[in-house]
Amino acid sequence: MNQVAEAQQGKTGNAKIVYILYLVSLVIGVTGIVGLIMAYVNKGDAPDWLKTHYQWQIRTFWLGLLYAFIGVLTMFILIGYLILLFNLIWFIVRCVKGLSALDKQQPLTQPDSWIF
Repeated sequence: MNQVAEAQQGKTGNAKIVYILYLVSLVIGVTGIVGLIMAYVNKGDAPDWLKTHYQWQIRTFWLGLLYAFIGVLTMFILIGYLILLFNLIWFIVRCVKGLSALDKQQPLTQPDSWIF
């Protein structure tokens, strides 16, 4: 029974590391790319409930990049600063929501969501 618990902890541990790497990427950008690669690598052999987390993480990265790109493009008309602020808040909320569900070992209900 202990081996099963350790195996389960190892699988959720990788997903938790991805969330942490994403949050650290707000200060050190390259860790986000490392987290993205880890999410892609671990998604294939994860249980279904954990796959929702990896899918959420992958979408968080790509959508965050899209929102940041749009924000940078529109900075010259000043709306870009608001978009970048929204992107920052959105990114943090998605990571916290994912970590919370992961700690409860629950799947994310809408991993394809564009918002929260």
